[in-house]
Amino acid sequence: MKKLLLPLVAVLAILFMDSCSSAKQVPYMQNIDSISLAASQYLFDARIKPKDALHITVHTTDPNVSAPFNLTIQRHVGGDGSLAASGSGLLQSYLVDNDGTINFPIIGRLKVVGLTKNECETLIESKIAPYLAKDEKPVVTVRMASFRITLLGDFSSSRVVNVTTEKMSLLEAIASGGDLTLYGKRENVLLIREDATGKKNIHRIDLTDANFINSPYYYVQQNDVIYVQPNSTKAKQSALGQSVTIWFSFISIATSVASLLVNILR
Repeated sequence: MKKLLLPLVAVLAILFMDSCSSAKQVPYMQNIDSISLAASQYLFDARIKPKDALHITVHTTDPNVSAPFNLTIQRHVGGDGSLAASGSGLLQSYLVDNDGTINFPIIGRLKVVGLTKNECETLIESKIAPYLAKDEKPVVTVRMASFRITLLGDFSSSRVVNVTTEKMSLLEAIASGGDLTLYGKRENVLLIREDATGKKNIHRIDLTDANFINSPYYYVQQNDVIYVQPNSTKAKQSALGQSVTIWFSFISIATSVASLLVNILR
């Protein structure tokens, strides 16, 4: 019986030692009090990329003047099947083509890739100005309708996250996935980022080192994929779990056989 208990004791000992070593790797930004965060002092603005969906509206003092610059979804109304503009709140989005342009009403093709939303608004204002009265001050608003990121791996909840504010830090992204599990590998988080040319770039981030706050990866960008690997403790537990199951099954069978033999030999 002692031989049967040895594997179980060994498993428990390994799990205990692993838990002690892993506990030191769980806290984020362990050196936050000893580094300078001066490099993190900047305001982030997302830049438009190909395949982004943009909501663009143009407002003027007379709505009829701005109407030609606003794409509206057409729908069937009434019983005669006639079409009518759907009105505000149902504006069509502009899909940025691979060449970085959108097809804007009246104006035609506009190169918007690489611009922030403010820069895009200024560009559109300058392009529509010749079609308006000199005293008209149009208000152009641009919003990204397809800003999302993907969380995979050892999160409490892997998911695709829609970012409505066009600005999200890596820590906020992690929080939106319910934080990492205790088994998530915090010192080697994988970030896959696609640039405006379609090239995928891979970056590895150590969340236990607060210096990542100063890096260009502190803020996520649209279509980022964040993958968290399981640490060695989880890998060992997965392998040991199968062994424990086999040993418990063996012990159960051996106990049943022993009980049967005792009853027969009485």
